[in-house]
Amino acid sequence: MPPDSIIEALGAARIFDLEQPRHQRMPVHPAHQPGFNYFLHRQHGRGVPEPPPRTSASGVVVMPEHTGTHIDALSHQAENLRLHGGIDVNSGVMSATGFSVLGIETMAPLVARGVLLDVAGKQTLPPGHLISAEELQAAATVEVREGDVVLVRTGYGALWDKPRDYMKSAGVSSAGAQWLAGKKVRAVGADNMAFDTNDSFDKELGFTLPAHVLLLVRAGIPIIENLNLEELAAAGVHEFVFICLPLKMQGATGSPVRPIALA
Repeated sequence: MPPDSIIEALGAARIFDLEQPRHQRMPVHPAHQPGFNYFLHRQHGRGVPEPPPRTSASGVVVMPEHTGTHIDALSHQAENLRLHGGIDVNSGVMSATGFSVLGIETMAPLVARGVLLDVAGKQTLPPGHLISAEELQAAATVEVREGDVVLVRTGYGALWDKPRDYMKSAGVSSAGAQWLAGKKVRAVGADNMAFDTNDSFDKELGFTLPAHVLLLVRAGIPIIENLNLEELAAAGVHEFVFICLPLKMQGATGSPVRPIALA
């Protein structure tokens, strides 16, 4: 398609911003405190080093890579000390400066067909509810295909400014994660803290956060968390162009992202 045609098509599309605002009061998983901190250390004012009349301001951001809207690299989780592909974490691939394999810098930009599974509909799901494979199937108003990015709406994205309520969110069950993996999707995401529920435990598998292990480790499918899917759902959009660009932070186990949907 010629560049002019691409620009024309993009100009006609509606852009949905799927990132939640980042601030010091936002919900943060206990494992990833201190969350988000921004310090304005260089400020506009008289007496600054720049020659007048110009002044400048700049700050410092301090945050774990797994806070706010972010994507998990495949190095984020291991099962029996093995990463995706059976890579032993004790084989020299892990150090204090990060991973030499499966770091976030190895993840290509996500530009794919996106599908919204609005499981919540007009009501927020009950706290701690585990979304079943049957519920995901029922919410699929369009066919989920291989290579899609599937976003699951629990309704808790509307509670971003109420951290205590947000942390009680519903999440995808292990059976639901297996259903998504079976579809061979390219990535998944949800409007909650962990895609799983925060305290999920699968007795049969014998570990917590089962969707993380099933998707990241076993299937090699990245997870996007803390999405804002409210505007997308309100517009009744279930199929769209999804764009998400992880930062190239070498060896990192995840990255903040600002995903968008074009429809």
